[in-house]
Amino acid sequence: MCRNIRPLANFDPPVTDEEVQAAALQYVRKISGTARPSRANAAAFDRAVAEVAEVSARLLAELVTTAPPKDREEEAAKARRRAAVRYGT
Repeated sequence: MCRNIRPLANFDPPVTDEEVQAAALQYVRKISGTARPSRANAAAFDRAVAEVAEVSARLLAELVTTAPPKDREEEAAKARRRAAVRYGT
């Protein structure tokens, strides 16, 4: 699960709300130990995802860097090359 959480800072084009939401969902799944909460825990799970997404978006908006923005396509190509080496495809 944890490998699905990707760095979101300093990209061009900037991170989308959907990407922040997906990262928040993966984080809450990881720390709760479940991909789908029971009905009894659904409200708390959903609230946690929303709060983590909100805080993450605020953090990303406030981060300052002097590094040039990373290109999404270039980073995706690097990830594909690493996966090919790792999994032998």
